[in-house]
Order: sequence, then C-alpha cells, then structure tokens
Amino acid sequence: MQHVDSKLKESTARLSVISNSLLVVLKLVVGFYTGAVSIISEAAHSAVDLLAALIAFYAVRKADQPPDVNHAYGHGKVENLSGAIEAVLIIVAAIWIVYEAVDKLHNTHMPEFLEYGIFIMLISIVANYWVSRRLYKVALQTGSHALEADALHLQADIWTSAGVLIGLIIIKITNVPWLDPMIAILVAGVVFKAGYGMTKKSLYELTDISLPLDEEQIIIDVIKSHTEVISFHQLRTRRSGSRRLIDMHLILYKDMHLNKAHIVCDQIEAEIKDKLEYCDVVIHLEPCDHHKEECACPFEE
Repeated sequence: MQHVDSKLKESTARLSVISNSLLVVLKLVVGFYTGAVSIISEAAHSAVDLLAALIAFYAVRKADQPPDVNHAYGHGKVENLSGAIEAVLIIVAAIWIVYEAVDKLHNTHMPEFLEYGIFIMLISIVANYWVSRRLYKVALQTGSHALEADALHLQADIWTSAGVLIGLIIIKITNVPWLDPMIAILVAGVVFKAGYGMTKKSLYELTDISLPLDEEQIIIDVIKSHTEVISFHQLRTRRSGSRRLIDMHLILYKDMHLNKAHIVCDQIEAEIKDKLEYCDVVIHLEPCDHHKEECACPFEE
C-alpha cells in the first residue's frame, strides 16, 4: 500500500511540474509580446509554482524512503521542510511583483494585443483548476504535506489569473494603462497572503506542534473505548511529513497476562491507524499499582 501511495504521489507531483512549465513559458512569451506587466507578474507567480512543484516532486520521493541508520523516524520532515521553502519563495515572488509594478506605475504605457493575454489567462485558469484538484485529492488520500502545499499554490494562481483576466478585459475596454500595474500589485497581495499562511503552517510542523485537537480527541476516544485500560497519560503527538507520530503511557491491571496486554495495545494501535491513517504508534505500559493515587486497582476475577 505504501509503495502504491509513493508512486501515486510521485506521478501527481510530476503532473504539476509539466503543467507549470508550460504555463511559465506561455505567460512569459505573451507577457513580453503584449508588454503587460500583469501577465509578466503572473508568469513570475507560475515560475514560483514551478519551483515549488519541483521541490514537492523531490520531497515526496525523499520522504517515502524507508528509515536508515541516521534517520530512524524516516524522512517525512523533508516534506515539511519543502513546504517552508515553497512559502519563502512565494513571499519573494510577491515582493518582486510589487517592485516591477511600482516601476511600471511611473512609466506607464498601453499594452498591445491584449486578446492574447486574455486567452492565456483562460488557459491558465482551466489548467490550474484541474491540476490543483488532482493534487489536493491525492494529498488528502496520502496525507502528503508537499502535495497539499503545491495544490494551495495553484489555487492561489487561479484567483490571481482570474483577477488579471478581468483587468485585461477592463483595460481593453477603457484604454486606461495604469490599471495594468495596479492589477499586478493586487496579484502580489494575494500571493503574499498565501505565502504567509504556508510559512506559518510549515514552521508549526517543523517545530513539532501537536496534532489538531479533533485528531487527538479521536485517539483519546479509542483509548477510552477499551475497558482494559484503567487510565493513560503522557499522550504526545506530532507530524512528520504525511505520517503522524503518536506515543502514550497506558495503565493496565498489574496482574494482566503479558500476552493479553500486548493484544490490547495491538487493538488500540490498529483502531487509531484505521481512523487517522499513516500513523506510527508507540505505547508504554505501566501496572496499575504505580498509580494508586489516580485510580483504584480492582481485583481480577
């Protein structure tokens, strides 16, 4: 199953690379041909998406490699790191777009052949919509942070492309040249917001923030559903790429047979994996007489 998921993530990341490569070339050619800075800014945005797609492609291949001597927990953090790098690239692209747009505000000229720009924006919207849906579907299916980040990039590109499309239509109708750099600045704002959100999320996961409260509640509910468990403590969770790392201390009857205790732990682990998927669960057992202050230790019948 893991091998199949790895191949699926890799092929999906490759699809994003191919799509973004074509869009970058088309937008640059049309942008320089028409002289529209808004189209060139979109080309820069797509170039960042391309670089992000390349990073995601490398990340999903590296992250699914098995644990080795130096990486006992596997290579999942590569995905989280790739998300952080992609986020920084997005912010850099936003700053560059603003710089170019401000320069154009001082040196405005009327773009030409805007119908070509309108056509390429339509192509970009359709292509990014289809690819982003595919990326997000596979990201949810496999728990891939890198693919999810790539999908969010393309979703942001859809909105910015739509904004540029509307702006080009307005410019063609009104013949007002300064609208072109103003649209580019609005594009930069959307891009910057996406980059900020991704930076925040990536840094949280790189610093081992706990799983969301709803996911931790699922784990707690599974534990409490087993009557053999008297109590539990030191539940710790974090994420490494597409995998959830979970460990806990369970308090069981002190006279329970080791084989029975092992079965209980296996059942809890299996149920957590069934509900959350892609989990590594580590359970430490403690006999109930170590925690008399927390709960009574009933006699075995």
